[in-house]
Amino acid sequence: MLRQEKEGRRGRGVRGVLLGTAATAVVVVTACVHGPPGVGGAPGAPPSPHDLWAPPAEARKVAESVPAATTIDTTKITPQALAQAEKGLTLAQVVDLSLSNNPATRASWLQARAAADTYGQARGRLFPTLSASATALMSKQVASNVRFGGTRNQVSPSLNLSWLVLDVGGRSGSREAAREATYAAGFHHDAVVQSAVLQAETAYFGYMATRALLQAQQASVTEAEANLQAAQHRHDVGLATIADVLQARTAASQARLAVETTQGQLQAARATVAVAMGLPANAPFDIAPPPEATSVGTVSESVDSLIAQAVRSRPDLASAEASARQAYASARVTRSAGLPSLQLGASAGRVISDVSQLSGTSYSLSLGLSIPLFTGFAQTYANRAAEARAEAADAQAKGLRQQVIQQVFTSYYALQTATQRVHTTDDLLASAEQSEQVAHGRYREGVGTILDLLTAQQALATARAQQSQARWSWLLALAQLAHDGGVLSPSGAAAISVAPDSTSNRLR
Repeated sequence: MLRQEKEGRRGRGVRGVLLGTAATAVVVVTACVHGPPGVGGAPGAPPSPHDLWAPPAEARKVAESVPAATTIDTTKITPQALAQAEKGLTLAQVVDLSLSNNPATRASWLQARAAADTYGQARGRLFPTLSASATALMSKQVASNVRFGGTRNQVSPSLNLSWLVLDVGGRSGSREAAREATYAAGFHHDAVVQSAVLQAETAYFGYMATRALLQAQQASVTEAEANLQAAQHRHDVGLATIADVLQARTAASQARLAVETTQGQLQAARATVAVAMGLPANAPFDIAPPPEATSVGTVSESVDSLIAQAVRSRPDLASAEASARQAYASARVTRSAGLPSLQLGASAGRVISDVSQLSGTSYSLSLGLSIPLFTGFAQTYANRAAEARAEAADAQAKGLRQQVIQQVFTSYYALQTATQRVHTTDDLLASAEQSEQVAHGRYREGVGTILDLLTAQQALATARAQQSQARWSWLLALAQLAHDGGVLSPSGAAAISVAPDSTSNRLR
């Protein structure tokens, strides 16, 4: 009995040590996993939904890597504070709100984090796995003519180790595929951020263009009403006919109708800005005018240099190329399933029983070699399917590369055209203003007709509208070129060198 009590105390001591060691190991391992793992010396995922991802140098298989992530320094404005924004929202604040409230950026950010965690999971296959198990057994033996009855208590704790020593490319392929998937997800997030910025800027510039058009039309209304008063006065003193009054009244009504139409369009443009910021269309806010005049100029870089920069910097192209590399790595994993693998196993256990003859320690070590011989041609077809998927992904990346070149080429010359339109509308406005002044003077002196005056003022109203549209269209074309070139930052700035044109008026 004394020996059995000693064996029981020793068993409970061993169990306590094993359980305490296992619990400590779990706590240490859990404490190490505090976020997505790093990849290639860089964070595995963007720090927040509205920040760009800073990829490692090896993420791009080109000479230069993309610029580092840019943190938005713009002061956050919550929807509750929109009503208190006395001076209105600036372009940077509109972009910042759009990124903060955009569900697409948050979804792509979470996808990037999931991809980084998947890479950490694939990297864990390099290490052996260790598991602990314990079995408790209580048995009661009924007495018979040939044996004594009794009760037996037994505990069998054990440690099991398993390690895949060799699989001919399976683990390395899985790790590489997960790494490239992480790169693809990070670059995809950058593309989503740039698209959200372009969407916000498009809404902002559209609203400002509509507001500028409204201001030009309101000036035309003022002039048309002044003409109506002049025609009425001339008619009262017998210097004009009733036809002049009616024509002036018609022109004034048409000018007011244009203002009323544009006022409705301005509210629709305002709703578009609200939706771009992730707010209800009826949210109380106002848009501030540009803080200073912006010079309209010509892009200093050539179209070839911008295309080369886009090929290096476009995040969606980098994501497609990383996806192609992921597909090739996955093909390696598929091929490794048909190759030999070497597995190492080890276990250690101890049986603690109140029957001394059953107590003891056991060890085992195994080395297993697995060689697939025949799988009914399933492995052959799996290899061919994986290779076809990899080639398809590579073809898609090459096709996207051609689209990127076309987009940059098109947006570059669209900006050139927008610049020329600004110059032309400036000249047109100057000519229309002079023509209207001459017609107004001739009518005032009685040597001109009301029809000449109204025609000149209609041309002036058209020139004002075209100039305001041309200037805001130039800014939108610049943002589009920056997006297509992959250099549109989260703050809305277009990292493109523009040489100011001294012959052009400033953007008003």
